[in-house]
Amino acid sequence: MVHPHDDASAALARALAVLLPVLDIAGSRPDGDAPPAWCEARGLTGFLLSLDDAALGRCEAEGLAVCASSLPGAPAQLVDLARATAEVTRVPPLAASPLPPPRERLRSVHERKRLQLEALLGAVAPLAARAQRIVDVGAGRGHFTRVAADLFDIDAVGLERDASRVSTAEALARGTRASFVTFDAGAQELSFGPGDLPVGLHACGALGDRMIAAAASARCDVVLVSCCLQKIDTPRRAPLSRAAEEAGLVLPREALGLANLTPRPEGVEASLGDMLAMRERRHALLRLLRARGLPLAPGEEMRGINRRRARDGLAALAARALSLRGLAPASAAEVEEHEAAAHQEFARMRRLSLPRAMLSRLVEVTVVLDRAAALEEQGHEVMVRTVFDIEVTPRNLAILACADGTPPEHPH
Repeated sequence: MVHPHDDASAALARALAVLLPVLDIAGSRPDGDAPPAWCEARGLTGFLLSLDDAALGRCEAEGLAVCASSLPGAPAQLVDLARATAEVTRVPPLAASPLPPPRERLRSVHERKRLQLEALLGAVAPLAARAQRIVDVGAGRGHFTRVAADLFDIDAVGLERDASRVSTAEALARGTRASFVTFDAGAQELSFGPGDLPVGLHACGALGDRMIAAAASARCDVVLVSCCLQKIDTPRRAPLSRAAEEAGLVLPREALGLANLTPRPEGVEASLGDMLAMRERRHALLRLLRARGLPLAPGEEMRGINRRRARDGLAALAARALSLRGLAPASAAEVEEHEAAAHQEFARMRRLSLPRAMLSRLVEVTVVLDRAAALEEQGHEVMVRTVFDIEVTPRNLAILACADGTPPEHPH
């Protein structure tokens, strides 16, 4: 557990003790009929493939970390891993009340996004009171930038790489203390001043690491809610903290992508059944593309395609994927063949994937703690907390850090 009064380095050490011995599981997903090497080496294959549909469904909805101890015949090492994973991934909620702005300020914002903004505003309030300027990294259309500038009566600048979004944000912010800059924080040098408060709401992948490094360099406060850890420019993510570097925490993109998985009976954007159908369809697409001679790793089948397109039938999905690669369309027989084969394989893959899926939150927590420890090593006072209800978004882990050693949370 991330204990409320622990420092980030202590929490990171506990997470590393659980994750490092099973990095091979996190970094290699089941691919087709054959059990992965880690599954065979640990003697888990027979048990996993013996799970009936009811047990499988419960594990996918609740998570193997919750269910393992109650599954008949579960290997002791799997139960122990489940228990340890559940323990180190418990993160306390932030003791801050949402700060809702007037409803008209967020009139065009969807409900889930509005709830995130209100919770983030409440979390940021103590830090905004001591800042000279808020820097919203990845501002989008500027909802947070604009409302924060107004509520906290502070200058706020939004950095956004999409010029059209910047134009929209500027139009909405006329007459306020918010301003916007077309800025690609993933490609341009990111720097802050000592009086800045950089805020990243779901700053993806390498951008989150760059925000932490820039805040540490500037000796400024920072608030970061991470997302999509796999969005990096290199095959592997190097650690930020000395503690993680000394422990050898180097995470491949495949393991980072695991952090997007969240066991739950209903998804945020789709039901569990729909999400499983999308994953099966993606596997069918992967089979089809491989049969066309493309040596793709799992996940590469969707390159250049929005993941939501997996809701479409395989015929439509294959047409898009093949067109992007300059290949001829799939025949009806070809589509039918790979749909049928994928359906059989996917039933086994779902079972063999359970131990790996169990590590999803562990990977996410460990990366967040690595970032927090890197700030702590530079003298920041740091907290890691959950800031959103999981029903609003499962990507709810926040780093709140003060450069001068002041606790970043106080009653308000």
